Amino acid sequence: MAQPIHLADATFEQEVLKSDLPVLIDFWAAWCGPCRMIAPVIDELANDYDGKAKICKLDVDNNQQTAMQFGIRSIPTILIFKGGEVVDTIVGAVPKEQILNKLKSHI
Repeated sequence: MAQPIHLADATFEQEVLKSDLPVLIDFWAAWCGPCRMIAPVIDELANDYDGKAKICKLDVDNNQQTAMQFGIRSIPTILIFKGGEVVDTIVGAVPKEQILNKLKSHI
């Protein structure tokens, strides 16, 4: 079963900006209740879209440089990248269908 890729400031450029696949990133933190609510959805997407998209998580407490670079003000925030650019944003704990619809539109 595929798992989300855990990003860090140091791996962000290689894993996301230089990716040939669309990349979905869940910006989260361990203390965030809504982040824990969508975590199982992110895990499911990692498995369902293995080979079609990169599904990643980035802990904002441990990787503040990247979170600041993309203006993450509240979590969970999901950014979808394609060709190294942000093409979609989802803020807050939303239903799986809403995340799926946005992701599918970029694959």
